[in-house]
Amino acid sequence: MDKRENNVEKASAEQRFLKLVRVAGSHREMGRQIGEECRQQIQHSIENARKLLADAYDTLQLDWEGALIQARKYMPFAEERYPQYVEELRGMAEGANVGLDDLGMLNAMEAVTMDALHLTKCTSMAVSQERTTNDRVLIAHNEDWLPEDEADVYLIHARPDNEPPFLAMTYGGLLPNIGFNAYGIAQCCDSVYPTDSRIGIPRIIVSRAVLAARTPGEAIRHMLAPHRAAGYNHLLAHESGEMYSVEVSARQFAILPAENGVLVHTNHYLDPQMRVIESEPDELISTRVRYLRAKRLLAQQEKHTIRSLQAIQKDHVNHPDSICNHAVIGDPLDREKTITALTIDLTNRQMHACWGNPCSSVFSTYQLDA
Repeated sequence: MDKRENNVEKASAEQRFLKLVRVAGSHREMGRQIGEECRQQIQHSIENARKLLADAYDTLQLDWEGALIQARKYMPFAEERYPQYVEELRGMAEGANVGLDDLGMLNAMEAVTMDALHLTKCTSMAVSQERTTNDRVLIAHNEDWLPEDEADVYLIHARPDNEPPFLAMTYGGLLPNIGFNAYGIAQCCDSVYPTDSRIGIPRIIVSRAVLAARTPGEAIRHMLAPHRAAGYNHLLAHESGEMYSVEVSARQFAILPAENGVLVHTNHYLDPQMRVIESEPDELISTRVRYLRAKRLLAQQEKHTIRSLQAIQKDHVNHPDSICNHAVIGDPLDREKTITALTIDLTNRQMHACWGNPCSSVFSTYQLDA
């Protein structure tokens, strides 16, 4: 990397351990356990969302009560297709002593606010066995979101009664969706902005279902659930080395394979047919810079390791809208920063995670128990 390009003032690396919450049982029981263990984080995230809507009222013309009314339109679709994950939300509400409507709003927030939140966020990468020094499948993800929500990030180690165990990241009152399971399925989610959004199953609930998949095909079927409200890009990786970007909207999708054992995605559509339905593509500039920068850095090294991916996660080209994001000043709807960074060794079922910007934090290792 060009040191001159990365000449950003950095704080000394700080060791802060993300909270790891171990849960097991039925979906309702797991939700209740999360609610009890993370009550402070869940309540704080609801307060943050209330404040965000208040601060952005002139733009969105939406207050909290109006947002709750809108969010209630989405929940019946989720209840019909994925009642088990609505049960998780019910359990979380009970354990955290908050309203189910409030959690429903958090999990449908992107849809309710018509994707006005952050035009760009998140960077995801993956490399297969032939591109790593130790024949492992490696994945990296920088989660960029509201700076106020950084305090509410935590990890969930779950053993559901009727689904595979998984290790995943979340924050506040959101269902987990970025992580991997015992069947060797891993998922990272990058927001994309289609014009065909509709009332339906919220994206977070669709992506939560992917963590229960036992095969890549089953994972993709969840991503394309009928009556979905919109879609993410799902970076999907399997322990076999199969890796895809599954670009999804409410009514369309595209599956893009890895090239030469490498896969990168940020927050714009890559497939030509998906680009036709992309909202305001001329505004999606920094996502393209991050995508091209990550591709270039991955190409500079024939064989990668956890450390080489983490070095890319710390990159500051195009600062503050860089891979390691520091864009904390400005319009309430445009502020964002990297609130956590994850590097996954899927072969060994390990997650290396840091709290906050990876340039100033230390990664800690977490293991999915057999």
